[in-house]
Amino acid sequence: MTRTDPAAPPAGPYPAPSPAGPPGPYTTSPPPAGCTVRDLPALRDALCDRVPGWLRGRRWFAGKDTPLAAVTPVLAELVVEGPAALLLAVVRAGHDELYQLLVGVRDALPPGLGDDVRIGRAELPGGRRPVLYEATGDAELMGRLLERIARGDRVGVLRFEHGGGGPLPTGLPARAGTAEQSNSSVLYGDRALLKVLRRPTPGPSPELELLAALDRAGGVRAAAPLGWIRSAPGGPGGGTTLAILQEFVPSRGDGWQLAVEAARACVAGECETVAPLGGFAEEARALGRATARVHAALAAQLGSRAPSPAEAGALVAALGDRLTEALRELPELGPFERPLRSVQRSLAEAVRRGDAPPVQRVHGDLHLGQALRAEDDWVLIDFEGEPGHSVGERRRPQPALRDVAAMLRSFDYAAHHALAGLLGAPPGAQSPQDLRGTRLARRASAWAVHNRRAFCAGYAEAGGADPRRAPVLLRAFEADKAVYEAVYEARNRPEWLPIPLAAVRRLAHGRLPAG
Repeated sequence: MTRTDPAAPPAGPYPAPSPAGPPGPYTTSPPPAGCTVRDLPALRDALCDRVPGWLRGRRWFAGKDTPLAAVTPVLAELVVEGPAALLLAVVRAGHDELYQLLVGVRDALPPGLGDDVRIGRAELPGGRRPVLYEATGDAELMGRLLERIARGDRVGVLRFEHGGGGPLPTGLPARAGTAEQSNSSVLYGDRALLKVLRRPTPGPSPELELLAALDRAGGVRAAAPLGWIRSAPGGPGGGTTLAILQEFVPSRGDGWQLAVEAARACVAGECETVAPLGGFAEEARALGRATARVHAALAAQLGSRAPSPAEAGALVAALGDRLTEALRELPELGPFERPLRSVQRSLAEAVRRGDAPPVQRVHGDLHLGQALRAEDDWVLIDFEGEPGHSVGERRRPQPALRDVAAMLRSFDYAAHHALAGLLGAPPGAQSPQDLRGTRLARRASAWAVHNRRAFCAGYAEAGGADPRRAPVLLRAFEADKAVYEAVYEARNRPEWLPIPLAAVRRLAHGRLPAG
């Protein structure tokens, strides 16, 4: 899906020189209208000075547990000039991580954006002090950015590329997406969505590759890629995909929202007259079918094969390494180390017997929030893979069962999130002596098991291998995911830590993953 363009000298919309006039001691040049590329060095330096405090408060910033004394620029280009200017920058911060910023530059904040987007003011020649702000909510600037993609422009080291398939829908109203996630999105009417990759990584984009494969396959509902922004190979941040423009998928909501709503009704006892465990099972079954179709399409387009002995061994070793790292960081996992190592040894024995499943390209970070309920089917989104892993790791073929295990964990999360809401307490905070809490907890667990089974059944109906027929592998992958979740929650949402810890306990002591 990615293309490599011939090297080109840095280009930009430099203003034409003013016509020469008669020299005179009293003639002065009028100040430029707004920002131009001549202001780029000063804007870049001001951004790096002002952004550290603002960056720490972003949902997508990963270094909240470390001091952030300074950031350093990797690339910065003024992609829109004028009184309303747009600066696209990539900076290095935190644990040596890259972050992308779309920064508006105006004399004053546009109305309606709110002060939270304010980064600070720059000091420019001529006494100008424009405000710098997060620009994904600026409809005018986001519309200008879409026009760049539609035209296939080049600005400095940046390449704005059209994916083909007809003209892009420019001129549509732009608005920032409201979902809290590791990236930012801009919606253009009901036609397109620009996904701004806040933590870009050099190399081919896994998401572009997988979306293009699904688009070629046909017969699988997916958000077709329409265009992208990347940095040119060989320059600063060379070959890095920075944003992906894709088809907008109208939906009734994502799977997380719908599942939590259904689980809450079930756990509260509101659905018992219709179905003892709620009516979401048919949705879970349909989601299983949609997941199997995506796996089949990716295998057909990008290949599926038996892993080599070295690959199978590396797969098992990687689980052991992740567990070792997690135990080092999270002491609460210590009581489960021995049974978890036993689970991994069972996997290693199955692999040695030749029971290693085929490997292929997979979603890599599948959960209920990565599925949209369109009118006619479920649509899987966000194929970039698990955050924090290198591009090479995310592009590596994996057993499809890893996606399945991740989705099964998500049903457990939805049930216990709903339970916490009903009890008015953080997950796991209720006392065992609380009879109401115990009763509702049993309902939550039953709802999760019921819908996990439905998902597995749907996956098998659509031609996927029934996950329940590989309990050793599924248990190992689900335990690995639960350990990953425990570390994530300890870092970001400690009040949610009891959910994955309870799953680690169940999986370590032999409860079958799907029931």
